[in-house]
Amino acid sequence: MSDEKPKSRRGFAAMDPAKVKAIASLGGQSVPKEKRAFSIQPELAASAGRKGGRNVDAERRSFSQDRALASSAGKIARSRRKSRRAEDETE
Repeated sequence: MSDEKPKSRRGFAAMDPAKVKAIASLGGQSVPKEKRAFSIQPELAASAGRKGGRNVDAERRSFSQDRALASSAGKIARSRRKSRRAEDETE
């Protein structure tokens, strides 16, 4: 006979999703943009991405399976990078 209590929801699981989102967004704002390592050193970001990619089995890498998906993601990333740089130059 088991006298187990049902698990209660605690922490983020018990919070309203909007409140969780608001709290999570504060984490991204806690460090000024100019002090974020990846924004200062794009090479560091690239190397971190490569390391992360190596940890995934080749057959599970979606970009290695779908070249069109990889190409479109690259185009999107390039256009976002260009627009961010343009915004930075106007500031």
